[in-house]
Amino acid sequence: MPIADEKSPSDGKVWGLFKLPFRQSGNANAMSSSSASHQQSLNQPHVEGSNHPQSSNNSVSSVAKSLLPTRRRLKLDPANKLYFPYEPGKQVRSAIRIKNTTKSNVAFKFQTTAPKSCFMRPPGAILTPGESLVATVFKFVEPPENNEKPMDQKSRVKFKIMSLKVKGAMDYAPELFDEQKDQVAIEQILRVVFLHPERPCPALDKLKRQLAEADAAVEARKKPPEDTGPKIIGEGLVIDEWKERRERYLARQQVEGVDSV
Repeated sequence: MPIADEKSPSDGKVWGLFKLPFRQSGNANAMSSSSASHQQSLNQPHVEGSNHPQSSNNSVSSVAKSLLPTRRRLKLDPANKLYFPYEPGKQVRSAIRIKNTTKSNVAFKFQTTAPKSCFMRPPGAILTPGESLVATVFKFVEPPENNEKPMDQKSRVKFKIMSLKVKGAMDYAPELFDEQKDQVAIEQILRVVFLHPERPCPALDKLKRQLAEADAAVEARKKPPEDTGPKIIGEGLVIDEWKERRERYLARQQVEGVDSV
């Protein structure tokens, strides 16, 4: 009686029993290898600059630095505007106070999008720590176009103030900003705001005070320095009369020396 094709119910169990140890051994080997690799990574010594976390930390710090706002070197007043009286067809003036808030010398420079119709005085300078000045800005106001109402004209002219730290005392030169472009910082971009010249407002009053201060500073620079020489007391008595006597004595010595030769 053919029984070759019949399968014993215990055959599956037998093969299962034979296969089970092999599966368990494979899983055990995988687990042992993974635990060994983990243990090896724990025992591996740390080498600076050879791992990925260090590089990721550096990239994160660089990104964080780029997101931080740039520290201002100058304090501007007004902060981001230039006020001009609206007088079409005339050249008008504005003013802005610039103060060095750092502990080193700082050079500043003006730039404008309309150099033909606008100019600044001074166009640039070097400020010592804590020093301030009032700069004057001149602008020609274009007449209204296409029956445009006064005061509705919007100026597209903008001004930019740049700063640069300088070492030691030196004279200002615009070439400083070209030679050290990587150290130049943009302090502020100023937009133009027109004011009605006959309507009092705080901004117009402040502008008038700043312009008066700027004009006084210009006149002070034009005056010759005060004479700190001899002071005359009473009827022409000169304190340093010995200086004149010495000059006469030296003149006589020169004359006598020429005669002897």
